[in-house]
Amino acid sequence: MTDSTLAARDWDPGPRGAAAGTNEGPYEWFVLARAHLVEGRARDAADLFSRVVTADPSSRSAWEGLARARFDLANYDLAAEAFGRLADLAPDDDYAHFGLGLSLWRLRRFAEARDHLGMALAMRPDRADYASALGQVKATLSARRQAGLPPDGQPGDVVPGVFE
Repeated sequence: MTDSTLAARDWDPGPRGAAAGTNEGPYEWFVLARAHLVEGRARDAADLFSRVVTADPSSRSAWEGLARARFDLANYDLAAEAFGRLADLAPDDDYAHFGLGLSLWRLRRFAEARDHLGMALAMRPDRADYASALGQVKATLSARRQAGLPPDGQPGDVVPGVFE
């Protein structure tokens, strides 16, 4: 069965896999969740990836999918949590640190974001997107320091002359 076939069918959130006496379970949920993510259906993807990580908390791919879906939903707290779990499971995963850094940046936790983006860039110095994100966070930290503001922000903070 292809991803497009899986994405096109209706999804019944009732019991699946061995509990329902069928062949559907975490793998099938993962495949469908991945298809939803590709199609831009982040809410559906997040729901299914949540089921997968509940069934298999060591699944790095499922944690990444869940983190990406939550990020796409602008739920940065939960995205940071999922990317953090992925980074715990795979400390050498550059994308886990990049996603965590982006999530922390959106949460205005700039110093932590800098650290994770720096780690991602150290692992993959060829990634221009990693370098760009790190540069922007460093510029934000510098502007905040020059304005006499603490490193981390609060919603609605304005750095004089920068965000006005």
